[in-house]
Amino acid sequence: MHLIWLRTDLRLHDNTALAAASQRGPVAAVYLITPEQWLAHDDAPCKVDFWLRNLQHLSQALGDLNIPLLIRHAAAWDQAPTVLSQLCRELSVESVHVNEEYGIHESRRDSAVAQALEADGVTFHSYLDQLFFQPGSVLTKTGTYFQVFSQFRKVCYSRLHSALPRVVPTPKAQAELGVKSDPVPTAVEGFQTPSETLRALWPAGEDEARRRLDAFADQQISYYKDERDFPAKPGTSQLSAYLAAGVVSPRQCLHAALQTNQGEFESGDIGAITWINELLWREFYKHILVGYPRVSRHRAFRPETEALAWRKAPEDLAAWQQARTGLPIIDAAMRQLLETGWMHNRLRMVVAMFLTKNLLIDWREGERFFMRHLIDGDLAANNGGWQWSSSTGTDSAPYFRIFSPLSQSEKFDGDGVFIKRWLPELAALNKKQVHNPEAAGGLFGVADYPRAIVDLKQSRERALAAFRRLPSRQEMAEHE
Repeated sequence: MHLIWLRTDLRLHDNTALAAASQRGPVAAVYLITPEQWLAHDDAPCKVDFWLRNLQHLSQALGDLNIPLLIRHAAAWDQAPTVLSQLCRELSVESVHVNEEYGIHESRRDSAVAQALEADGVTFHSYLDQLFFQPGSVLTKTGTYFQVFSQFRKVCYSRLHSALPRVVPTPKAQAELGVKSDPVPTAVEGFQTPSETLRALWPAGEDEARRRLDAFADQQISYYKDERDFPAKPGTSQLSAYLAAGVVSPRQCLHAALQTNQGEFESGDIGAITWINELLWREFYKHILVGYPRVSRHRAFRPETEALAWRKAPEDLAAWQQARTGLPIIDAAMRQLLETGWMHNRLRMVVAMFLTKNLLIDWREGERFFMRHLIDGDLAANNGGWQWSSSTGTDSAPYFRIFSPLSQSEKFDGDGVFIKRWLPELAALNKKQVHNPEAAGGLFGVADYPRAIVDLKQSRERALAAFRRLPSRQEMAEHE
């Protein structure tokens, strides 16, 4: 018998490891419940709940093919070798198949498991699945990982032109194995079940993921470039949670986008091109995770920024976390996150810049808070986005480019539709006043809305001064 160990690849279709395992003969699937590891990685309760709900759908789909899904418990990943070795002995497993995951802990886990299994005569096979290109295969002329997205994208484009990653076939039904599937738990201790309202926003299962992908490709993708920055519009695909959990694959997304654009990446429908670009940003940040392991260790990509004098300001941090900064666009975005497990991408940049520049609070505080609340939390993308916004990362915003929350608000939520949706206490204000109630004369204190916790102009100057005091990369190198 052969075993597929499922992780962030909770789907039947276009699943590389599943297809490979099932070609070798009878196959069973296993999923490990690892609560201590999830807590250590700041995985959000709504994300854990999403995994479990998707596993229930997947268990049924696998069951229709007579592939049993087994559930095993290991508090943390260091117990995975023992738990999986035991299972392989019980079932007389010949080979174990996985789709590669990235990050230091993930790589260590997989090598420890491979070593333990091989000692028992069980072969371990891992496959490229959640990326288009193997990390280490898209390099600069000098053989290093790219640090600038536009250069990385150019190489990816030329590779995709010569060979598109193919969607792998779905396994066929197999003869019954006489092994019963385990029930999928509906909750895990230490992770609170999210509200029904939040769950209803993110229905589980491959059918829902494909429905979203098809609807986006058919109706919305052409408008993506123009509408994706406006949080009140349904301009985004709403697929990020499904991609992060592997309920849909990046290959499926790429093929759907290309189909709407006559197979083109660089010309034709600007919306489709922009969306394919976003798939490549996702790819870029995962390559960064492998090429520069320090970002997995909570280190800044740009070492010189480790010397930045971040403020210890617990009250300001709490106001940001609890959506009471007194800046409507920031508070509305944070409420959206707290209530839905998701935040509009433009607003992720706005709130991240506000925390790291206007409040001068360490980006790691924001990165951790996002991971603890996001249903689509993904180490590579979340870290990449936070380091970009805080000017500590790869290809990041220059430190002197600091978004003004007010101008972002006026530009991307001009009528205040998004703000009023999440901050109903500001519903009575007109579209000019709603962005900055404090400046609206006599309106301060409207429905107990707080006064802004920071002066935007002064705090901008404070951030610029802090960044100017940093040593340059060259000076850092000279002192080493």
